[in-house]
Amino acid sequence: MNPAVDTSIQELLTKRLIEIEKHFDSDVLVYYGPIQDGIENSILQIIEELATDKAKKEKLLIILTTGGGSAIAVERYVNIIRHHYKEVNFLVPDYAFSAGTIFCMSGDNIYMDYLSVLGPIDPQVQNKEGKFVAALGYLDKVNELLEKAKNGQMSQAEFLILKDFDLAELRGYEQAKELTIDLLKKWLVKYKFKNWNVHHTNPQLQGQPVTEVQKLDRAKEIADMLSDNNRWKSHGRPINIETLDKELKLQIEDYSKAESRPLIRSYYELLADYVSKNKFPIFVQTRKFV
Repeated sequence: MNPAVDTSIQELLTKRLIEIEKHFDSDVLVYYGPIQDGIENSILQIIEELATDKAKKEKLLIILTTGGGSAIAVERYVNIIRHHYKEVNFLVPDYAFSAGTIFCMSGDNIYMDYLSVLGPIDPQVQNKEGKFVAALGYLDKVNELLEKAKNGQMSQAEFLILKDFDLAELRGYEQAKELTIDLLKKWLVKYKFKNWNVHHTNPQLQGQPVTEVQKLDRAKEIADMLSDNNRWKSHGRPINIETLDKELKLQIEDYSKAESRPLIRSYYELLADYVSKNKFPIFVQTRKFV
């Protein structure tokens, strides 16, 4: 891309980002790309630069687009961000899968429109060949083979497949699943549910105070549903706002008809085109950094 054109697009992206900041009365962090281990120090520097700015706001809005990645990296991102901001909200203009979904669950609010989707919390784990694989798919297959073995229905070919599974590797997959569920439960109770004080939707509990145990039970129910690979059938299954609201009963802020939507779309379309043309593996932006 022509350097002059590149600079002009960056300036336009920053201008539109600042307009979003004004609308939401928040600092804004844009994250586009996979969530990877090893870049936590870069995220730390970017957040600290924003948080020490004289114009720092009380809230942070994270505009997130990601196919997923490392839950461990997400945990470190959240630790960094929450050190500087008491209120953190997420806006998903397109998609946030797997670890991206977990990241969103650390927010006080999640903004989506009718296009936006989250995904099952299927952790991606590095196998012994160095490739990242969806852990739940492996665990489901092993459980299926074990059930067949228990019932005396396993073929010789299936026995050979089961025999070749590395037990240490499988335990790593189980631990990755446990970590994602634990993080989601902790963050939902601590942040998303922090202002859920009275029951509104359950007729039997209408008007009664919400206990910490009830919040934890609700968070576990959501975590179990999002990690149920048999329910969603695919690591990359898109879960839209209607499903999140009606089936998972997550209160999502729907901006489909809000006055902010044209502003968000104009920013995001320019962003997606810029990232695609430059083939950036990861793109991060604030008003202080691009």
